[in-house]
Amino acid sequence: MLQNPAKDKLLAGKPAFGYALALGSPYAAEALAVTGIDFIMIDGQHGSFGADATIATLMAITAGGSVPMARVARNDYTLIGRLLDDGALGIIVPMVDTADDAKLAADACRFPPTGNRSWGWGRAARYADDYADRINDNVFVAVQIESITAVENAEAIMVTPGVDGCWMGPSDLALSMGIHPRDMFNDDRHARALERVIEACKNTGKVPGFAGGSPADALARAEQGFRFLTAGSDIGFMLGGATAGVTDLGLS
Repeated sequence: MLQNPAKDKLLAGKPAFGYALALGSPYAAEALAVTGIDFIMIDGQHGSFGADATIATLMAITAGGSVPMARVARNDYTLIGRLLDDGALGIIVPMVDTADDAKLAADACRFPPTGNRSWGWGRAARYADDYADRINDNVFVAVQIESITAVENAEAIMVTPGVDGCWMGPSDLALSMGIHPRDMFNDDRHARALERVIEACKNTGKVPGFAGGSPADALARAEQGFRFLTAGSDIGFMLGGATAGVTDLGLS
């Protein structure tokens, strides 16, 4: 039977933590998927993923026991459909600024009559015979609120049917406000924008999310009220460990 335990946790009011993938490596995905993390997110916007690597990575995540999710390159009907057909159980859509943008994203993720996803699927058929009956309820759809325009429209975006939650992009939000990303967490304007989105999610019964850079960052954001949380990435963990090793070796 098709299941999405990460979405189940989120709808129960609990945080779900994930790792992001940027390297385009199915092997790295499999290694992270067996750690017990709630979900693994393929970054199709900024990561180094081609079509074949994406399919192999989805297979690796599923085999490792984590929930496979993916950030699509852009709010595009066909690109969203391909990720779902290949087995993604969560879709994150970047640069959603308005309710109309949100409707396009949400509708592309679900079969009629709920949405307008095209009938048919590929590798996703491996999940279960009841895939088509259950995927509308099991897919988690998050839109990225990452501009001040989106913050101002947050409640209208989040109330959109089919949108389950958001995943805040703090750096792009900062840039849209004239703040350099290196200064964003020291700027009260940025902090107030984040709080406005949390409040919009509370008012609409949707899940607030945040792109955390580390486990400590994710835990701090969970305390703030965010629930759909990334807690680091494959490249971040690799570079962090390698840099610490160089320090331990006395080479820096």
